[in-house]
Amino acid sequence: MPGFDLDSYLARVSGGSGPSGPLSTIDDIAALMRAHMAAIPFENLDVLLGRRIRIDLDSVVAKLVTARRGGYCFEHGTLLQAALRALGIEATAHAARVLLAAPRAEAPRTHMFLTVVDGDTTWVLDPGFGGPGPIVPVPLVTGQEVRDQHDVHRMVHRDGEWVLEGLVKGAMTPLWTSSLEPQLPVDFALANHYVGTFPESPFVQRLMIRALTPEGRVSAMNRDVTIRRGHEVETRQLADRAALRRMVAAHFGFDLPELDHLRVPSVPEWT
Repeated sequence: MPGFDLDSYLARVSGGSGPSGPLSTIDDIAALMRAHMAAIPFENLDVLLGRRIRIDLDSVVAKLVTARRGGYCFEHGTLLQAALRALGIEATAHAARVLLAAPRAEAPRTHMFLTVVDGDTTWVLDPGFGGPGPIVPVPLVTGQEVRDQHDVHRMVHRDGEWVLEGLVKGAMTPLWTSSLEPQLPVDFALANHYVGTFPESPFVQRLMIRALTPEGRVSAMNRDVTIRRGHEVETRQLADRAALRRMVAAHFGFDLPELDHLRVPSVPEWT
């Protein structure tokens, strides 16, 4: 893409050892997606710090690549789409209704994901879901499961839409649903404004962060922390903001002094 610094992106996600020419197979795309998600965490900290989230490509690069921060779906999707296009892969952006926390009738189209085509198969790439989202491409073939260590995901065609399901607490659970209609940047600008500013938005109300680690992943929902190492799952609670700052520095790759004053509306102690 014009103006996109592919070398800086590759240095961020793979130490500069990633591909510099066109990608040829879905395995190449999967490797890039995994490197992207391992290097760049999912986090909504700027929303809780009262900062505007900008999702134009220059702003996303400045935050996720140059400043080495993380972000949420619009930021991850925008960045990965630009990288794929720079590497010769056409990636289409779509919107979805997140079903994990609300029924379809109450879930606006506020999630961004991508699709790419390899041969006769369309693949779903979802680098910015966080939580139980997939870290590998999922084929757009109803019921075909993709397993990655302890993760299981599949696409299901239901009621005229495509539903991403993931294994959550032992059961295949709907994560989002989409008509798969291609979306334009202006569509995501509107959704991003809602997600980052509407008082009842989950991203405004709650802390939601996830980082991948060599052993598994570390995630937090408000004060509840889950650390997965292979088959082992450890849960704990953050005692205070200082503990959150230490966790972010240890597992998310950056230190943010402003976390000492973070406000989380659904955590009375942090308001």
